[in-house]
Amino acid sequence: MASREDLIRLALGPDGSVAPDVRARAPGRGAWIGVGRVELDEANAKGRLKGALARAFKTKDVEVPADLGERIAQALRQATLDRLGMEARSGNLINGSDRVETAARQGSVQLLIHAADAGEDGRRKLDQAWRVGGPDEIVNKNGGQGLLFPEERTILSMALGRENVVHIALTDRAAAARVLHALSRWRAFIEPRAGLERGDAASGRYSAEADLTKE
Repeated sequence: MASREDLIRLALGPDGSVAPDVRARAPGRGAWIGVGRVELDEANAKGRLKGALARAFKTKDVEVPADLGERIAQALRQATLDRLGMEARSGNLINGSDRVETAARQGSVQLLIHAADAGEDGRRKLDQAWRVGGPDEIVNKNGGQGLLFPEERTILSMALGRENVVHIALTDRAAAARVLHALSRWRAFIEPRAGLERGDAASGRYSAEADLTKE
């Protein structure tokens, strides 16, 4: 069980097709799930997901695409990249090893992120700077290390509209919370055992919560 902010909403289209609604903005009836991609793909392949969603949507006319897991992963990925782009345009985000290190030692960094292909030495250097100057409750909550982003620097650079983005620092507390939420939801879905399990696909148990509110 989890709050809706930590779950993923699926929407039912007029034609009975199921699609991810990770921003929870689509009108009509929805179903909320809290499993990772591995569990969802297995449940979908064996037909259990369709049955669970039919019960949640209260209709037998449900078409679940075979690549629903991939569609959800891509939607969560795009939501995270969009969030980073918005924070960059709002001035809540800095990049560049030297700038990030200076801000970290000054205690201005609320969240530290490294590209997937960031060098180990560079990560270690900035993590150390963050531990030295960062707010204790923030640093300790993240284990004293920056988060490893699931994509490489090329993708981060495109999302931010900047060149060679390897290390990112969020300097605003609220912005850091928004980015962390988006990134955590994405990672929880794509990384095995990282999600909030609400069903056990291996043992044949799977559940979906209906959202009966018309939007």
